[in-house]
Amino acid sequence: MSKKIFLCAISNISSGHCLEDCKFCTQSVKYAAAIERFYHKPIEKIVQEAKAARDRFAVGFCLVTAGKGLDEKSLRFVCEAAEAVKREVPELNIIACNGTASYEQLTTLKNSGVGSYNHNLETSESFYPQICSTHSWRERYETCENVKKAGLNLCTGGIFGLGESLEDRVSMLEAVASLEPASVPINFYHSNEALPLRGETLPIEEALGMIKTAREILPKQRIMVAGGREVTFGSRDSEIFAAGANAIVIGDYLTTSGTDPLRDHRMIEEAGYEIAKECNEH
Repeated sequence: MSKKIFLCAISNISSGHCLEDCKFCTQSVKYAAAIERFYHKPIEKIVQEAKAARDRFAVGFCLVTAGKGLDEKSLRFVCEAAEAVKREVPELNIIACNGTASYEQLTTLKNSGVGSYNHNLETSESFYPQICSTHSWRERYETCENVKKAGLNLCTGGIFGLGESLEDRVSMLEAVASLEPASVPINFYHSNEALPLRGETLPIEEALGMIKTAREILPKQRIMVAGGREVTFGSRDSEIFAAGANAIVIGDYLTTSGTDPLRDHRMIEEAGYEIAKECNEH
C-alpha cells in the first residue's frame, strides 16, 4: 500500500434540525442533544473554513447538511456554497453529504463544482431497522447508485459500535464493495447521553481488526478513519495506517471536537508516512 495519507475536513453547514430518528445521531431534533443548531452557515464562513482546511493540507472538503435529503432550498444552498469554495479554493475536492438524493439533484451538484458525494450505508441491511425507522437502508443504497450514475465519485461506509454483530459489519462492508466507491469512511460510535443508543467503544485491537477486514474486502479503495478516531484509538491512532487505512478526517467533526491538525501531521510523519498534497495522488 502507498505511504501517502490523504486528509479531509468537514464543514457542518446546516446543523441539528433533522426530523429522522437515527438513534446514533445527535443531529436529530427527537433527542434534544446539546449541540449547536442552525439552518445556514454563512457562505463567507464556509469559504474561510475551506481555506483553513487547505492550509492544513486537506485535499477534500465536505459540505454536510442535516436532514433526510435535499429539497429545492437546501440544494440551492449547497450549490451556492460549493461554487463559492470552488471559486476561492479551486484545488480542493468538494464533497457533498446531504442525505438521500436523486440523479437530477446529484447532477445539479456536479455542475456546481461538487466532485464527490458521501452517503453512508451505516450498517448492514438486516441490522438497520434497529437504528432507524424513518427511512430504509434500501433508500441509502439507491442514493449511492444515483451518485455513480451522475458521474460523481462515491464515498460510502458506515459505523462500528452500534450494537451490531461481526456478521453485520462484514455484510455492510460487502454491500459497500458492491457499489465500487472511490473512498470508504469508517466511523466508530461516539456515544452521547442524549441518544437512545448506548452502543460501545470498540477495544483498540477489535477496531484495528475491522480496519484490516475493510482493507481485505476493499483492496483498491481509499479507506478513511473518520468519527470516533480519538475516542477509540487515543494515542495509538497511528496504528490505523498499518491496519489498512490511508485517509483521516482532520479538525472537528459535525457535533464533536477533533484533534489539532498539526498534531495529526506530526503523528503521520513520525509513523513514517507522507501527507498527500493532491487528491489524485497514488
